[in-house]
Amino acid sequence: MDTIKATTIVCVKKDGKIAIAGDGQATMGQSVIAKSNCRKVRRIFNGRVVIGFAGSVADAITLYELFEQMLNKDGGDLTRAAVDLAKKWRTDKTLRNLEATMLATDGSKMYQIDGTGNVMEPDRDCMAIGSGGCYALSAAIAYLDSNVDLSAEEIARKSVKIASQICVFTNDNIICEVVESKQE
Repeated sequence: MDTIKATTIVCVKKDGKIAIAGDGQATMGQSVIAKSNCRKVRRIFNGRVVIGFAGSVADAITLYELFEQMLNKDGGDLTRAAVDLAKKWRTDKTLRNLEATMLATDGSKMYQIDGTGNVMEPDRDCMAIGSGGCYALSAAIAYLDSNVDLSAEEIARKSVKIASQICVFTNDNIICEVVESKQE
């Protein structure tokens, strides 16, 4: 799958909290900013799960609605719902054409889910997607490794802000949602 050139979403875990932050820019093609205040980070499943998406907005909305259905079917089991979504996304003739990638957390686990069937957990306490994802991920890793006195939310917001200064598909209109980590 090609890199989604539409946004920056980052997920950070620190001190018992997981934050997902994303910018608000929607672009049309390579040169037009269509909207600067899109909401690409959302709470679903009665507020217990936070997702962030990069890619086509209509495709992402279709996927997060389907993901919420999977969460309901699987009793809120994030892992099972993520695998079910990835499997359906990859094998369904209509869904497989959707162009988006999603990060999801329930407070204990973090996953990146995409249309190629991937359900990936991070190696570290952060992960990122979108055209500015590498920049935000690098910033988040640096903040986490330096043991700065910043919360998960502050690191996530600062990481997207850094990406917005480098990536033309990312702005600094940042939305962030935080979930308390659950004990497994």
